[in-house]
Parts: sequence; structure tokens; C-alpha cells
Amino acid sequence: MTILFAALTGVFGMLVLNGLPTLYHPIYNTPGFDRASQDRFFLAIESRDKKFDFDQTMAFMQGLGALNVEIVEK
Repeated sequence: MTILFAALTGVFGMLVLNGLPTLYHPIYNTPGFDRASQDRFFLAIESRDKKFDFDQTMAFMQGLGALNVEIVEK
């Protein structure tokens, strides 16, 4: 029983510390997000970083040939 409880505590502790499962994030409401795992992928860049520059990030994403660049508000 000790080994079982230790394993379960380890698994649940890992999930909690990693923030999983994420039940809600504002990006989930973005049009086309439901198809991200079927035929495309999403790249989300959060603006919390001190070095984040909105204009440079938009130019970089569009320069890479992104099909769609959207701003998601919280």
C-alpha cells in the first residue's frame, strides 16, 4: 500500500505542479483552434516576458508565412 500511495502521490503531484489538466485558456476560443491537432498546429506567444515586443513579434510571425496571426485577450 505504501508503494501504491507513493506512486499515486507522485503522479498527482506532477500533474498539479505542471498545471495539468488546463481546463480553460483564452486561446481555446480562437477560431480554428479545434482543428489544430488535426491538420495544423498553433504557436502561442505570451506577452509576460520583459523582452516581449509586440511589433517585432507580429513582423516575425508574418515573415515566417503564418496563415493567421491573432491577438487573444484574457
